[in-house]
Amino acid sequence: MLASLATSRAYFRTRELQDIESSRSYIDELYSPDAQKCLEAIICLKNSVIGSNRQKGSVIAQGVVPRLLQLLGDTSGTIGDRIRLESAVTLGSLAKGTDQHVLALIDLGVVPLLLQVLVSSPTPDIVVDSKIKVLDLLHEACLRCLRTVFQHTAAPVHSIYQDPALVPRLLSLASRSVICQVCVATILTTACKTTEEQNALSKGGAVETLAMQLDSPLSDVQLPALACLANMCYQNHMVSAMVASASTSNTVHSRLVPVALGQLMGREKSSLIQLEAARCIAYMHRAGALPSTDPRVVYRTLPCLVRLCHRDRPPRERVAAAETLAYLTEVDTDLQRLASISNHLIPTLAELLRPHPQLYIILFVQVQDATLTQDMRQAAFRAFASLGANDEDIRKRIIETESLMEQVVSGLQDPGGSRVRLAAVRCLHSLSRSVQQLRTTFQDHAVWRPLMQLLHGADKGLEGRGEGEGDLLTVASSTLCNLLLEFSPSKEPILESGGVELLCSLTKRPESALRLNGIWALMNVAFQAEQRVKSQILSCLGTDQIFPDGDRARDHIMANDDVLKKLMDYMVRTIVKTALSQFYEP
Repeated sequence: MLASLATSRAYFRTRELQDIESSRSYIDELYSPDAQKCLEAIICLKNSVIGSNRQKGSVIAQGVVPRLLQLLGDTSGTIGDRIRLESAVTLGSLAKGTDQHVLALIDLGVVPLLLQVLVSSPTPDIVVDSKIKVLDLLHEACLRCLRTVFQHTAAPVHSIYQDPALVPRLLSLASRSVICQVCVATILTTACKTTEEQNALSKGGAVETLAMQLDSPLSDVQLPALACLANMCYQNHMVSAMVASASTSNTVHSRLVPVALGQLMGREKSSLIQLEAARCIAYMHRAGALPSTDPRVVYRTLPCLVRLCHRDRPPRERVAAAETLAYLTEVDTDLQRLASISNHLIPTLAELLRPHPQLYIILFVQVQDATLTQDMRQAAFRAFASLGANDEDIRKRIIETESLMEQVVSGLQDPGGSRVRLAAVRCLHSLSRSVQQLRTTFQDHAVWRPLMQLLHGADKGLEGRGEGEGDLLTVASSTLCNLLLEFSPSKEPILESGGVELLCSLTKRPESALRLNGIWALMNVAFQAEQRVKSQILSCLGTDQIFPDGDRARDHIMANDDVLKKLMDYMVRTIVKTALSQFYEP
């Protein structure tokens, strides 16, 4: 056994030495002044790295990439376009290696050079003597490489906006071939994350180009176009309005983009196409470009997203559908009511919190995706939060779902980071608007305990460090405000567990939202409270907190519609009670 192992190791060591020795021969030829020898060396190099991460790493470690970049960027004419093409193809193959390989290419400046080549290289006629010109292949190879590099989180995607000519140039290349259409749309999708980037793409003509790709018979062309349009529409009214009025072509058979999107949500389309089309409509609606009564919203997007949440879909698609559905229904009561009665949505979402046994096989296969289970829980909590935001009957049906409250309490204490905890708190906050549930279910499950733990952690400086922790604490304190209402059974145990001290500490936090929630919760505590509780609040706050700058407080109240509305409701309620007490006074 040991002899066999030693033989195997010797064999692989010999192979490795042979690979290095053979690679040295053609790597040396890369620097040859003979163009033919240089071309042959690049082809050998390209063939050697295809499908081998080990060989990719070896080539990068030997310092070959700068030479490839030099050959690709040479515009003197002494190096043929074929050498430049093979250099671009080889770089694209290296970019398909490990994350470390991609980072090495980024550090060596592959992105600026690729963009420079795409801008500076002329665009010839597509067909000459029935053969595609080398320059067209060069453009495709550069776009392929750029697309692969841009998938990495460290890629400098903002580089395409540094030169105003880059976006129009990329869009013009999209018409050259199917490969160019796919690559350009994918590149722009990864580079569209901020409002400034959305506006830059729209000014460069991206809406028109992407809209035309929706008429393609190929789903591979439609899918990246849909994804890019969705990213452009997200929380951007101007771009969403442009997309809503755009047409898919200039012919008599042209369709408005919303019409095309509605048709792409048909059951005969692939689920990914349906999902991306639904995202587009959902984002256009939330940005104000389409009303909630639009048929594409009510009869296409909503049923499509509900359908894609079901068990027969891949987990990742279910997560994306649930997240999009949560965003679509977040602020509209009618959409919330319609979704809640559509195709058994509530029990379907509950399955994301406790996956069906058949899904465990999928999850086991996808062990490399450690965040999948957390993403499923987060999506379900977000969807429940949106559905239960306004309607009491929906809240009741959500809470009555089997073991739902146990899952919420578990989510509040999720050890995997703030994402699931934030979604669970939002769900609890939405459900806490129910007077009946505050009196019964919330007390039965003692949901105030994990909330207190979150806020105690904030007071001790244990929270608020990671991404999303600020929102987590704000929503948790808002939920605690509801649990401290006069009729809530949770009020007494919260006060007995140091609630007053905790709330007073929130009023001294630097975050204005936490200070506001702390004050509002103290007002709920003080309402019809015993004298000892009021004295405790006065002692804990101190005169500096009780008598703040009046002008600053007034400006904050007048600038916050939610605070102003609550204050008016509170004053009206107090005035009515005072009048009634005077009326019945003997």
